Amino acid sequence: MGKTLVEMAADIVQSQSSSTGMNVEEITLSLQSIYEKLQSLQQNEVQRNEDVHEVLPEAVGISPEKSILKNKIICMECGQEFKMLSPKHLSTHDLTTRDYRKKYGFKLRQPLCCRALSAERKKAGKKRGIPENLKKAIEGKKKRSAAKATKSTTNKKTLAKAKK
Repeated sequence: MGKTLVEMAADIVQSQSSSTGMNVEEITLSLQSIYEKLQSLQQNEVQRNEDVHEVLPEAVGISPEKSILKNKIICMECGQEFKMLSPKHLSTHDLTTRDYRKKYGFKLRQPLCCRALSAERKKAGKKRGIPENLKKAIEGKKKRSAAKATKSTTNKKTLAKAKK
């Protein structure tokens, strides 16, 4: 468990008084001023944390489907807006893109970018001929799996004849 402000102030004053000669009045004044400063720092920290939490409910209040807009995507963790949620940004929340998708119920192939950027990429991909290449690859895969199935059936028939 962490130390209280009084204990921290006492430790600071104790260290200070051991290195420099201080009388009782100086120790008392030092203890009071250090305690007040620590209290002020703690209040500032609490205020900053409250400010951060004020932003979060807005982000959390949005459903994941509505976080992806035409020209921006809203991070469901912090509420910031981006064109694309990069792995670098997600790492600040200790998440990978896969973890983020799972956590908020996105499909694993869902692009984490705004709709306009996704459309641009799709258009560029079509221009480069990626869909035709994919079709060829899929057809090749189907042919290989069909050939494998035929071979497997032939092997089963051969084994059945051998057993008789």
